[in-house]
Amino acid sequence: MLKKVWSFLLMNLGALGVAINVHFFLSPNDLATGGVSGASIVLNKVIPDLSLGMIMIILNIILFIVGFIFLGFQFGLKTIYASFALSFMVWGLEAFFPMQEALSNDLLIQLIIGQIIAASGMALVFHQGASTGGTDILAMILNKFFSIEVGKGVLFSDIAIATSSIFLFGPTVGMYAFFGVILNGLVIDYMLQQFEDNKEIVIISRESEQVRYFIVHQLGRGATIHQAKGAFNQEDKEVITTILSRKDYTRLKKYMTAIDEQAFITVHSMNEILGENFKRLA
Repeated sequence: MLKKVWSFLLMNLGALGVAINVHFFLSPNDLATGGVSGASIVLNKVIPDLSLGMIMIILNIILFIVGFIFLGFQFGLKTIYASFALSFMVWGLEAFFPMQEALSNDLLIQLIIGQIIAASGMALVFHQGASTGGTDILAMILNKFFSIEVGKGVLFSDIAIATSSIFLFGPTVGMYAFFGVILNGLVIDYMLQQFEDNKEIVIISRESEQVRYFIVHQLGRGATIHQAKGAFNQEDKEVITTILSRKDYTRLKKYMTAIDEQAFITVHSMNEILGENFKRLA
């Protein structure tokens, strides 16, 4: 129960980060950097009588209805909740902290700071197994009917929204919005890597038996053994693959230095690990 409550709080904190970016940084500068928030900023220019938060709520309702029609119930309650939580947070910020003008005349620094806050928030939401919905739904529809990868579908949708802002807000703001789409993706990827503490370790060592024993009995981790052959001398070798936290990897590296300084080790950062003792597949 405590873990679920903590996950719920982190998801809301992440949504709040996105909402802060939309209200304090994007909306006052007419920066439509993709997603429902970007589309809502564009529509808010056309329909100024509706608040930004209200437009986001309406768009989310429309998108989820379309999603249910074409995809069925594939989004999960977390994604539905996070999408509407974001919309209501923007609505609340508009009510309690109205923005009459931009925080600064420097558009670039506002874009960078805002996107870092939002991308960190979205990474938190993603790490809890949810998303903020929006263009994800359009991407899933494109994937189903046109076999376009979901990641590319989201990127295409966001770029289309950013490009549309050129016609309303001018080329300068439009180009900043386009840059914001790219920056957002880069920061999200980076933040997700920071959240994922585990690394894939691949080891080739002459002391393979000792290494296996240390991983299983000292670190309490599993490992997979592959049989391989060296290209130069055709010597048979064992390749050990295991997943370790940073702390356990440090212990392993210290152990390897003591028993086999000639060992060959590669380390790969993991964006996500599913199954076994890690994250559940569903």
